Amino acid sequence: MRKLWIGLYGRNGHQIQRKLTEHPDAELGAVCFPGERPQVPDGVRVYANLTEMLADESLDLISLCSPKRSDQAADAIACLRAGKHVYAEKPAALTEAELDEILRTADEAGREFHEMADSIFYEPYWSVKNIVQSGKIGEVVQVYAQKSYPSNFEKRPCDEETDGGLIRWVGIYAVRFVEHITGLYVKDVRAMETHLGSDTGIFTAASLAMSLENGGVASVAMNYLNPKGFPGWGNESVRVFGTRGMAELTDGGTRTHWYTDRDEGEVDVSASDCRDYFDLLMRHFRYGEPLPLTREEEFHPLRVVIRAKDTAETVG
Repeated sequence: MRKLWIGLYGRNGHQIQRKLTEHPDAELGAVCFPGERPQVPDGVRVYANLTEMLADESLDLISLCSPKRSDQAADAIACLRAGKHVYAEKPAALTEAELDEILRTADEAGREFHEMADSIFYEPYWSVKNIVQSGKIGEVVQVYAQKSYPSNFEKRPCDEETDGGLIRWVGIYAVRFVEHITGLYVKDVRAMETHLGSDTGIFTAASLAMSLENGGVASVAMNYLNPKGFPGWGNESVRVFGTRGMAELTDGGTRTHWYTDRDEGEVDVSASDCRDYFDLLMRHFRYGEPLPLTREEEFHPLRVVIRAKDTAETVG
């Protein structure tokens, strides 16, 4: 069985080009980076626009990092109607209506649509998930999650059509941490956001307050305030409090600890069964192996941040 042939469209986000180097199940077939003249390996085709790329019948899947996120839903629908599977940068859509139309089109076309929903498919996030979902800290009562990026206000787009905006672009990570680590859906969400600290019009910080399907509560902090002195681009923290203990990862995932009625120490990742989400997706397409997330589990965090943005209160 031949490898899957992948087309890359756009670089507005985390494009997967490096993942395709000597990949066992996927091969780079074509690229389309509007406004660029990319240097590509021999045999890789370069297209001027998405329409030209979609006419390439050899391509099985398009990885979408659309130049404007507000166009990505339409781009995804065009790909699906052209008979291509789609792997899309977050946020995969900016409205629930767009997301529903994408998923409906995928079903009608007999193709699959997936978001780059790989936030917990790294250590130590994966092992924290295993501890929490094993019940070792009891029933989840409260969760706190943070995602912080450097400011770079002068470089960040002021219009949320380009990247989706703070709540949808950054907050989706933290909401995935909440849902995918605990295995619980967010039931309701309320949001506040502020421009404080920036004169460019960009939102600098936002907070979400959420209820969970089991009656627990969760909160999310997101911002563009990660200091230059912090040893990492992204600063993530997650704390999960249960009826019999708590587990945490802090400082961008570099520190972990968990507790029950005793100090359990650092989270052990030495026997990890964590696998790369893109690798799992390729094996799913190539060999029919099941995916670790259902469609609802994959896209529910996106629905949460869309609802949060739609109802957010601006406080500064």
